[in-house]
Amino acid sequence: MFQKGKGVFYEDFLLHSDTAASLYHNYAKELPIIDYHNHLPPDLIAKNHQFTNCSEVWLAGDHYKWRAMRTLGINEQYITGHAPDEEKFQKWGETVPYTLRNPLYHWSHLELQRYYGIEELLTGHNASKIYAETSRQLQQKSHSARGLLQLQNVEVVCTTEDPIDDLRHHIDLKGQGVNLKMSTAFRPDKAIAIENSMSYLKYLEQLEDASGISISSVDDLLSALDSRMAFFHENGCRLSDHGLEILPYYETGTFNINVIFNAVKNGKLLSQEEIKYFKCEILKHLCKTYHKLGWVQQFHLGALRNVNSRMLKLRGSDSGWDSIGDFPQARSLGQFLNYLDETDQLTKTILYNLNPADNEVIATMIGNFNDGSVKGKIQFGSGWWFLDQKDGMEKQINALSNMGLLSCFVGMLTDSRSFMSFPRHEYFRRVLCNLIGNDVANGELPNDEKWLGKIIQDISYYNAKNYFEGF
Repeated sequence: MFQKGKGVFYEDFLLHSDTAASLYHNYAKELPIIDYHNHLPPDLIAKNHQFTNCSEVWLAGDHYKWRAMRTLGINEQYITGHAPDEEKFQKWGETVPYTLRNPLYHWSHLELQRYYGIEELLTGHNASKIYAETSRQLQQKSHSARGLLQLQNVEVVCTTEDPIDDLRHHIDLKGQGVNLKMSTAFRPDKAIAIENSMSYLKYLEQLEDASGISISSVDDLLSALDSRMAFFHENGCRLSDHGLEILPYYETGTFNINVIFNAVKNGKLLSQEEIKYFKCEILKHLCKTYHKLGWVQQFHLGALRNVNSRMLKLRGSDSGWDSIGDFPQARSLGQFLNYLDETDQLTKTILYNLNPADNEVIATMIGNFNDGSVKGKIQFGSGWWFLDQKDGMEKQINALSNMGLLSCFVGMLTDSRSFMSFPRHEYFRRVLCNLIGNDVANGELPNDEKWLGKIIQDISYYNAKNYFEGF
């Protein structure tokens, strides 16, 4: 990317062999993008929002950048505070040179080049000029919310919604008859979050309103969730998603779930075991329903969230106070998946881990439940969150290659709230092609470009297209 005499971005960035370059340019580069998990605001896509400036589209909501700026000692007013957008961009420009060896350095310059054709290195000295140019381009139709997606050849975006969502923006976009497909993933984390009874009871009121079902028992809760899953399915949803520290497992009957639910309703304290048991039992029901509906279920495991309580109170969740957790994963994960598989009710599943120490655990776990019924039925998801950088991608790919079939992998996703994050698919494809190219150069794979190119194309696009029905 940064090579003397070739500008800021050169065509063979990350591609360290002729084979790698040929695989990327001839097979991966022009493929569309299926981004099957992200957190983009669907209302901005439906109304084709026109962003005011680059701070709005690039800095707002991006806690990757926020953490870097805080580390450099930049005041919060320039990060999530009320400083003018241009001043926030200036501070980000001053930060970028100090992000060297962090993926933000590569991503930032790749995004400026891909969306705006800017080949300069962003610094505090040229931040004002770059802010003006990017803001100018953002006024053009080509750089609207959907325009930015089109610039990256995005075919499908799958956002993430709570069961109480009315999906009006998804319905609206579908009615507009545009080429872009926007689907959704059903994310019922709040429906099992009984650890805070006050917020949970408030959520149940919202779920009652959305479902039209009064929730006074566990059976009522399950009926309400069934109603919302049916509504999501009717409106094109074919995926679910869960963010969990671990996937808990208990034998049914270990505790009395109705006693637990009534305790929550009465504001009583619960033990950690009771909380995990409740989550497990509701998840069992949900996962069986996903199988019945033919959905793909996703589990994002291992995040230690909201670590800094002081800053959480000041700035809220999803603003940069989370880290990798060191939770034991293997035993309960295997037990839970086995529980579903025993009655052949284990649907297609993607497992994402945040702790790289669990790479081999997940890579071997998926093999326990790939039963030959579906190609790549159980997937080891791509490097996620803190692992969606070059080193994390390579380690995930290598673990999957060593212990599973890389050729069946459904590839990359952004997991992002930013409309400018889609060059991460290019980044992933370059990393993938380079690893394969290195194997050819080392004599570990045959120099059969046509065959290797097919595998690259499958991982980059076709496996996902076939795996997610309806895409």
